[in-house]
Amino acid sequence: MTKVKEIVERFEKFAPQDMAEPGDPVGLQLGSLSAEVKKMMVTLDVRPEVVKEAIDQQVDFVFAHHPAMFHPVKHFDLSVPQNQMYAELIKHGITVYAAHTNLDNAHDGMNDWLAAALGLTATSSLLPLKEEPLDQLCVYVPRTAAVAVRRALAQAGAGSIGNYTGCSYTAMGTGRFLPNQAAQPLIGRVNQPSQAVEEKIEVFVKPQLVSQAIQAMLAAHPYEEPVYYLVPVHGLNQKYGMGRVGQLKQPMTVEEFALKCKQIFQIPELRVISPNLNQIISRVAVLGGSGSQFYPAALQAHADVYLTGDLTYHTGHDILAAGLTVIDPGHHIESICKPKLKHLFEKWRSENDWQFSIIASKLNTDPFKFI
Repeated sequence: MTKVKEIVERFEKFAPQDMAEPGDPVGLQLGSLSAEVKKMMVTLDVRPEVVKEAIDQQVDFVFAHHPAMFHPVKHFDLSVPQNQMYAELIKHGITVYAAHTNLDNAHDGMNDWLAAALGLTATSSLLPLKEEPLDQLCVYVPRTAAVAVRRALAQAGAGSIGNYTGCSYTAMGTGRFLPNQAAQPLIGRVNQPSQAVEEKIEVFVKPQLVSQAIQAMLAAHPYEEPVYYLVPVHGLNQKYGMGRVGQLKQPMTVEEFALKCKQIFQIPELRVISPNLNQIISRVAVLGGSGSQFYPAALQAHADVYLTGDLTYHTGHDILAAGLTVIDPGHHIESICKPKLKHLFEKWRSENDWQFSIIASKLNTDPFKFI
């Protein structure tokens, strides 16, 4: 039986929690990572109607883009609909996990999905790139045990760089030590200076995998007192950033692009801020969710138009004064994640021989109606 933990560990290789913006409540929301999964549902939002859908479909694991719990509960008053929703999840044994801005930032994640839907080419990050944390684990091992330790580290996920796994570096040397009276040395004798031919194994490991890599290394290491250390490294780390900017395949007017967005995202209305609807555009910036505060980045990227959600009145005036065109199709266009996540998890299910079913929520959770 597959556990939530296995699914989460695979997902976090794709979009680690460390990629999330500071303070974003990603990860386990409710339930247990040890819970067994028979049926999984992917969704944009976790709302009371979505929870009912999950219960009706006998789902035991909900994977959402938007966190169910943005703020901690101080008083579990069940007259509050949000609290009642949490109670229903707990009552029916449903585990909830959220991947928010880490999914937004990930390569081939939310903003790449939106850029692809818009047909953008030659895309790059809209906001300044950040560097995924990476550590170097170094351990000294007797030569006779080096192969076993390297294998254990690789199986724990250490030594993965891009499309390569099991990467390591070895330097040969001589280890010297003096076992004291209480020692039980593998090599040498108590109270006698000893030495051994050793390998210094170096591997790169992501912070979220450090603990299990060290545990695997210690389990395979034959020494009573293994010597190892961990240091942060820079340069090899994966770069990531929020939003995307790229080129349209064919230039078009602002109005034509706005109508195209309505068709792509299947929405009845959208809002446009533009000094000229007939302006010809070719360079487009996009940031899913609420991205109005980042419009200066779109200007800096020389975008002709910026697509994002939840624009406010006064920010709209500032954008207009800056001469930038912005299209606000709403926050709900991020529902593109449902078929995309379903496809990803089906792929990983096949690769790992997981035995559970996967569905996508069929509900439209956009709170706005247009009349």
